[in-house]
Amino acid sequence: MFRPRIIGFVCNWALPKRIEIPSFPRMKIYPKMQVVQVMCVGRIDPVIVLDTFAKGADGVLLVGCPLPDCHFVKGNIQAENKTKILKKLLSLTGLEPERLQLEWAYATEIEPFSTIVDAFRNHIIKLGQSPLVGENSDEKILSNILAAKNAVADFSLRVLTGREEELTEAMNAYGKRIPQEEFDDLLDEIVNREFLRHKIHLLTSQKLLSVKEIATIVNHRPALILRQIADMTSKHMIALDHVEETTPLYKALEVK
Repeated sequence: MFRPRIIGFVCNWALPKRIEIPSFPRMKIYPKMQVVQVMCVGRIDPVIVLDTFAKGADGVLLVGCPLPDCHFVKGNIQAENKTKILKKLLSLTGLEPERLQLEWAYATEIEPFSTIVDAFRNHIIKLGQSPLVGENSDEKILSNILAAKNAVADFSLRVLTGREEELTEAMNAYGKRIPQEEFDDLLDEIVNREFLRHKIHLLTSQKLLSVKEIATIVNHRPALILRQIADMTSKHMIALDHVEETTPLYKALEVK
């Protein structure tokens, strides 16, 4: 029987006291899940979640304090924003976004916590083993995960992650706010753009490539790739290496 490897990042104030984890080590085996106790799920770096998948986790469960309770005031809101972006990135990598889930629990209630874990575990069993597990690990998805890690670590997505509430709920200098639907469209656009840029950067760091070759690998129109390359060139992410006959070949630059 398939026994999924599930990693749970659980808020210090959402973890039932009867399964409290000693200070060192911070990880132990809880029935059906490996638990990592954190001060707040909203403080988890999205790169860590993607890296957990890259290292073979079949599922990642985030458990925090229910809204509006949070010892760090808005940690659960930050957790929701980060999870939303991570799910969008996972769908672009080829890994099912349902392998990541955010839930809420109180430390005083062990039964709801166990129910959450059991439900998520059963869901992962239905999805099956991660394609990143074992000797036949899917190299394409693994490469996409690396591009997603670089994208979520970049400035654009980090800023957007922290400003959703501010942009959609607070008035700007002109007395207006961005409608949630408009913000979600903007988020989709930026996530797709940043993932594609970092995928191009990763590919051209491995070998010199033409626009047509990149377009074939990432399954996008050459015109779109050319626009991205022009923008990446201005940001010193990529550069023209040389022209082979009439075909320009590009190489990645070190991003500082």
